[in-house]
Amino acid sequence: MSKKIGIVTGGGDCPGLNTVIRAVAKSAAKRGWEAIGIYGGYEGLLEPHRIKTLHYKELDGLLFRGGTILGTANRGRFSAKTGHGEGRRLPKDLLADTQHGMEALGLHALVSIGGDGSLSIAQQMHEFGIPVIGVPKTIDNDLEGTLFTFGFDSAVACATDALDRLRTTAESHNRVLVLEVMGRYAGWIALYAGVAGGADVILLPEVPFQYDSICKKIREREDQGKHFTLVIVAEGAREKDTEFVTSAGQEKNREARLGGIGAVVTAEIEKRTGKEVRNCVLGHLQRGGSPTTFDRVLCSMFGAHAVELIASGEFGRMVAFQGASIGSVPISEAVGRLKTVLPDGNLIRTARALGASLGD
Repeated sequence: MSKKIGIVTGGGDCPGLNTVIRAVAKSAAKRGWEAIGIYGGYEGLLEPHRIKTLHYKELDGLLFRGGTILGTANRGRFSAKTGHGEGRRLPKDLLADTQHGMEALGLHALVSIGGDGSLSIAQQMHEFGIPVIGVPKTIDNDLEGTLFTFGFDSAVACATDALDRLRTTAESHNRVLVLEVMGRYAGWIALYAGVAGGADVILLPEVPFQYDSICKKIREREDQGKHFTLVIVAEGAREKDTEFVTSAGQEKNREARLGGIGAVVTAEIEKRTGKEVRNCVLGHLQRGGSPTTFDRVLCSMFGAHAVELIASGEFGRMVAFQGASIGSVPISEAVGRLKTVLPDGNLIRTARALGASLGD
């Protein structure tokens, strides 16, 4: 029997969203089902409905195309996170309107592609009786239940490339170069890119730093005849006993906007060492461009497995990369908690063994 499957993308954009859309639509078409794209996040499910039928022949170019053809949103009525990651329950009348929208569109199920915020909404929908499957997306890689989220590998590749480029200019001018990358409460991007790009100092939200430790590392390099230093810092990194550095005022029903820690670290290092220090904020470059090979494969597997879960009626679950295979976990086990870097984990120990300072 023919079914209609809705596909919605929420939260911040990243490479791979279109790849998942393609995989879901193609897998659905193989079963004789129809894939319906929902525009502008969950809002597109409400009247006036904003939808598009995703025809099989139109999907080929999506494999390597960045962003999302459906658009996305991380604010408004469908916002499950406020402040510094505090959860928010959606009003029951909004959930009821969403359910009515699903019924009016004739949707058998909804595939929700997003991070902790979007999937927290999906969990609330599931509890309300809406058939939904989650696909984990976040460049921060901070969702429980899956070894990797898609978008992470692409963001790390971008940050590593930036470190490679900054190294040559830092060495040419005997400077300290500070690279600020994304990572609100989890420093996976900074850590992976820091190790891959040979950063000398890696500052993470999970390991509060001290300027004395950072400057000590810079002086050690000077004594060894290395007159340049690369510092990578996650946007959520904090000096010991201080608060997050934010770049804007708090908006209603939205998480605080972090940013600016790179400039703070740059100014303090320059004052303490007398070295010439420059700051580079990678920002949304990490979210743009084509997905890496790994992310393309991961997205394809995620999308195909989401359709399998719909076929077997296993709603309220999130597809997950479990190392040797693609499986699934209840959405409730993946949201509302952060998968953070373990301060004594393998990659931290590797970074220290290679001579990097974590600033502690």
